Amino acid sequence: MTVYILVFVGALVLAIGATPAARWLAPRAGFVDRPEARRIHRRPVPRLGGAAIYLAVIVAMLILGERRNFAQFGSILVGATGVSFMGLVDDRWGLRPLVKLVGQILAGLLLYASGVSVGMFPYPFLNLIATVLWVGYITNAVNFLDNMDGLAGGVSAIAAAYFALMCSFSGQYLVGALSIAVLGACLGFLSYNFNPASIFMGDSGALFLGFVLAATGIKLRFPDNVTFVTWMVPVLVMGLPIFDTTLVIISRLRRRLNPATTPGQDHTSHRLVAAGMTQREAVLTMYVVSFVLGLLATFVTRASILEGYVVGGLVVLVGLYGLWRAERPPFFKAQPRPTLRNEE
Repeated sequence: MTVYILVFVGALVLAIGATPAARWLAPRAGFVDRPEARRIHRRPVPRLGGAAIYLAVIVAMLILGERRNFAQFGSILVGATGVSFMGLVDDRWGLRPLVKLVGQILAGLLLYASGVSVGMFPYPFLNLIATVLWVGYITNAVNFLDNMDGLAGGVSAIAAAYFALMCSFSGQYLVGALSIAVLGACLGFLSYNFNPASIFMGDSGALFLGFVLAATGIKLRFPDNVTFVTWMVPVLVMGLPIFDTTLVIISRLRRRLNPATTPGQDHTSHRLVAAGMTQREAVLTMYVVSFVLGLLATFVTRASILEGYVVGGLVVLVGLYGLWRAERPPFFKAQPRPTLRNEE
């Protein structure tokens, strides 16, 4: 417990101290998010906050964390560094979505090679495919969620808090320390990123958080329950980013747009604002949803097969209704086909 407290405080203090430095450096290095048609902010905002989040998590883990399995810790560190660096390049100069996807696939393969892999299937090749798909989807889902002040950082903090709590059930020290570090870094960053934000995390931060949370979800183990039930736990914890990305993909495909390259204010948060909420109210509403999904996930860790699948089935039904409802007024109105390059 002492180690966890030190990791949390260390990551929190580092993020609080490093974020203003990143904010000062960003305009001088060209990392500025300028207003345009598809964005909701009206003034240039530095977007180098991801560097502060990365620094806080990595330094806290290297100095204070317990590294009982160096191979797996190393694969998470290298993979997270790789996707964060790609995001940094994209933030400054732009990077094709295909290049980022290939990098994420390689990072997922690295995790699998080190033993950080989905283990619910009887055949290794199915676990390999599931690992790569999970890593790619969650990494991009958190990146997609970074579309409103404080949203991606807050939801990532909630997910990390639940992962840390669940690790305490089974004594998973590496995953627990990593989750605590992410929680501390996100909270430290949020003190500058909550509406009105003075700095954005950019792709470098969102991709980093998505990858680390994806790896953490894979590493969770629940010896007191069966995998047939507990596979739902990380899916529920990350349910909000999964829902938002699924909504955007379906909506854009339905409108015959490319989900990966089409810009637009068609995310869940934007639709809540279109329905009458302020930006803060929309973000706080999504915090509540993420918190409730985490509570359900915690219940599933100890649930029977019947209880687990009843919960999972109800969440799926609510999610399907949400997908249907979000495509209708007042949450959504048809928009003209955009021509701007996507930088999500």
